[in-house]
Amino acid sequence: MPFPIRHTAIGLAAFESAQSPPVRGSRLEQIFFITLLANLPDLDVLAGLIVQGNGAAFHRGPTHSLLFALIAGYGASQIWRLWRPIPKAGFGLCSLLIFSHVVADMFLTTAPVSLFWPLEIYWSPGHSSWGQVVDMVLFQSYQDAGIAVAAVLYVLALRYIRGTLQGHSLLAFARKLVK
Repeated sequence: MPFPIRHTAIGLAAFESAQSPPVRGSRLEQIFFITLLANLPDLDVLAGLIVQGNGAAFHRGPTHSLLFALIAGYGASQIWRLWRPIPKAGFGLCSLLIFSHVVADMFLTTAPVSLFWPLEIYWSPGHSSWGQVVDMVLFQSYQDAGIAVAAVLYVLALRYIRGTLQGHSLLAFARKLVK
């Protein structure tokens, strides 16, 4: 089921790891774009809820595959042409951010993903109503706090190793939080 905090944190860590060319757009637009791409495979939950009233109906199928990551990554890398506020990012980065979701589901959950769809297909078992999905997204995401903290520590360590960690900006950010 959808765990947006987990997938966003892992997507941000993947973004930091990629060291790709700068993404055009403000930092807030970039974070929104990363969040959207890192959670994109879980659109199958929304489709299941709309079509059958069951969030698990189509979950872990084609959207949780390498092929989907490549196709959607290409689309995401081109969509800025349609609406300029969307950050401009390369195909490889967009695909990586989407694929980070699939990898996270492979290693952090017990249900299989359809990694090599259409050669294999797995569906999430069970039934998830609108209420259950909303409850999971809004109230059960606290379980992902450890993953989010680990991702933040990873990003900070990576920036420290690269020499791009700016201590004064971290202190300024901490001061803003305290005020």
